[in-house]
Amino acid sequence: MISDTLIIIDMQNGVCQNDHHFIENLNECVTIINARIATYRSHNKPIIFIQHNDSSLVKDGMAWKVISNIEQKDSDLFIQKTHANSFYKTTLEQTLTDLNIRNIEICGAQTEYCVDSTVKMAHGLGYNLQMPRGGTTTFDNHYMTAKDTIKFYEGIWDNRFLKLLI
Repeated sequence: MISDTLIIIDMQNGVCQNDHHFIENLNECVTIINARIATYRSHNKPIIFIQHNDSSLVKDGMAWKVISNIEQKDSDLFIQKTHANSFYKTTLEQTLTDLNIRNIEICGAQTEYCVDSTVKMAHGLGYNLQMPRGGTTTFDNHYMTAKDTIKFYEGIWDNRFLKLLI
């Protein structure tokens, strides 16, 4: 199943590594994302990368850059944000409107922050959403392991906010 576009959120060096620890299942998540990128490219569908900008993710710095093992092309679209919600004070909604996009596939980091905020906002704006199972990643937190957090959010999103692809 394919949507009108694939949005990849915050798969940046400074997001995917924290205190010299890599985010949960990084290699598996990258494999899933790259497979989805290949599918969208084969159908000539746009790929949109969302990049967070803040005091530790300074534009053009190493931490800000998308991790090198994610397949990127100069023709991909890159949207900058300063809030967990990828729509908040960004060009994302206008870009989707300009491209006549109503169906979106979302993946990226971090599950409970930027991905969750963006999923819920996109749903609220009326977009049809889908996500590959295992297509998001995060770190362990004070309440749950990263693995449990991902499973928890996938359970909340599936058939409420989006269609989870197997």
